[in-house]
Amino acid sequence: MTITPGHASTDLTGKLPVVDLATWQAARDELLVREKAHTREGDALAAARRRLPMVELDGTVEVVGPDGPVPFLDLFQGRDELVVYQHMWYDGAPHQGQCEGCTTTAWHLKDAVYLNARGVSLAILTTGRWNEVASYVAFMGYTQPWYSVRDVDAPVGGEMGHLACFLRDGDRVFLTYSTTGRGNEPVNGSLGLLDMTSYGRGEAWEDNPEGRPVIGDVREGHPSQGRQACWYWRSDADGAATWGPTSRPVPQWTRPGATPVETLGRHGHHH
Repeated sequence: MTITPGHASTDLTGKLPVVDLATWQAARDELLVREKAHTREGDALAAARRRLPMVELDGTVEVVGPDGPVPFLDLFQGRDELVVYQHMWYDGAPHQGQCEGCTTTAWHLKDAVYLNARGVSLAILTTGRWNEVASYVAFMGYTQPWYSVRDVDAPVGGEMGHLACFLRDGDRVFLTYSTTGRGNEPVNGSLGLLDMTSYGRGEAWEDNPEGRPVIGDVREGHPSQGRQACWYWRSDADGAATWGPTSRPVPQWTRPGATPVETLGRHGHHH
């Protein structure tokens, strides 16, 4: 099965049995029992997270944003809680050379209005130099608060690619939770929706019905064959997944202000 982005396939493979609605509903109800158990276990894990001990840190440590250096405490914006995403950064890379995994997380966190309504602030932190970060943020059209944490120690700085949660009590600041890898997936609603679809994510590691191929065709061997995790996070102008010189994180083709020439990419102008 080949996928042309935006077009339906004429060769669906690995087809499943076709049944009447009542038969489907019985199978669906059986799966629902397992889904409910999964939900309850997720609730229990969340309850356990809320009981983790805390680590106190110096809330006066400075991070750099559009107004220059500010204390980390300012990122709470007067609220009690703060969620941060720690975005990887490649120094000196062009905009299309920044991390496609981190880009998909940041793109799904365009604003925090619902978090704010619950008394939680959001910020994105990265180890890039602020002048590079500011240019990238403007290019992507991001409106969420970004800060450089270059040379700042963990848990505010340090290793990137993490979601972290902080709590404050007056001027005291505490780390309460951190996760990385697939722990970041709850941010990415697209993955959750794909997991509900018949063909899923189309990745090689998934347990798919017999005869169902990996949809992805990642060239240049990245990620390595046999895994192909999130092959669709980088594409060329035609939407074909690739990590080649014409590729960029997929949101960049439709980011605010993208020009027709840039979007179509017919002339190789990658800014």
